[in-house]
Amino acid sequence: MAGEKAVASGAYSAFAFRDFRYWIAYRYLSGIALQMRAVAIGWYLYEVTGSAIALGIAGLATFVPSLAFALFTGHVADTYNRRNVVVISFSVCAVAMMGLTAAIVAGSPPLWLIYLSVAVIGLGRAFGNPASQAITPNLVPREHFANAVTWYSSVWQFAVVSGPAIGGILYLFGPNAIFYASSGAFVLCALCAHMLRTPLDPSKDGRGPISWATLSAGLRFIWSRQVIFGAIALDLVAVLFGGVTALLPIIAKDVLEVGPAGLGFLRSSPAIGAVLMGFLIARMPVQGRAGRKMLIAVGIYGLAAVVVGFSPWFLVSSAFLFVMGAADQVSVVIRHTMVQIETPDEMRGRVAAVSSIFVSGSADLGEFRAGMSAALFGVGNAIVIGGLCTMFFAAAWTRLFPELAARDKIVN
Repeated sequence: MAGEKAVASGAYSAFAFRDFRYWIAYRYLSGIALQMRAVAIGWYLYEVTGSAIALGIAGLATFVPSLAFALFTGHVADTYNRRNVVVISFSVCAVAMMGLTAAIVAGSPPLWLIYLSVAVIGLGRAFGNPASQAITPNLVPREHFANAVTWYSSVWQFAVVSGPAIGGILYLFGPNAIFYASSGAFVLCALCAHMLRTPLDPSKDGRGPISWATLSAGLRFIWSRQVIFGAIALDLVAVLFGGVTALLPIIAKDVLEVGPAGLGFLRSSPAIGAVLMGFLIARMPVQGRAGRKMLIAVGIYGLAAVVVGFSPWFLVSSAFLFVMGAADQVSVVIRHTMVQIETPDEMRGRVAAVSSIFVSGSADLGEFRAGMSAALFGVGNAIVIGGLCTMFFAAAWTRLFPELAARDKIVN
């Protein structure tokens, strides 16, 4: 790493490190796989059932494994080689997706089989996410970590751009093509993780027999630090109430009438905003008032969701989904950098596991909430209510978490 460090500078400094380049490839491919899976299953379910509740149940099936195994997944990430954990986890995702693909090709699978496949993929993600987050700080020196987080997040968003777009196009050739492509992407991302050379065995300080003390250590660590807890909790409420992804198949088909290709573009719009914001942050890093900028970004995210809920026009909906993605990227970079840089390596897996429940888990639970709300109040009203709740919480956080609001630098 010493030779690499000598040439690392500028907006692309993290790419000077060999393992980070493989890690970025892993991040992109895992994002492609998951996004294509979401487009395929979301559109397929709604086409077969015509039910918002069916979409909500798919989100719940993804969330349940994350919740059920949350503390145990962090313990695994802090006990075993993290590269191996990631490789095995996404190999499980690949097998589950291949099984679902085989069922789709063979005929119309029962709904329980689709939900089971989604749950197994959720289980793979539940184990893979904490180990993945714990790996990133080990691949670049501390002074390049903020840059690494910016690109790590931006590449994910680029996958979110291209994954649904590719998925929407592939779906025009029938559901089989997108299911095949998602399965292959899961395999390739596991291979990229396998290529890492950096020693990724966790510190022995974090190891120990399974007990409530070891399993809950990450939760206690987060609770004891107001800045970290406030940042993670804010993201939870924003995604839980402000997320609109689960309702996009309904918006595309029934409100905007743009079909699967239009759905792919709608799903890509937030990620396009996030990618462009990521490029901007890489060149102009957040230098001061980080906490306040994060709160403002979440408020803008909620406001944009309100506009999407009211909009009957494709271009307006796409534009404000773009704004949502750009605002979310600001929040993600600030939160992710603060959490990981202030967490000791021996705790990163368990802290990441708790963070995943707050962030990834809330996204899946948010899909269930959105589906239920749409069934009760209508899709537009459900989105508007969620956006208003997000704005309220962004304002309330300034008083509930004053240390977060007053935080100046991302990396102290």
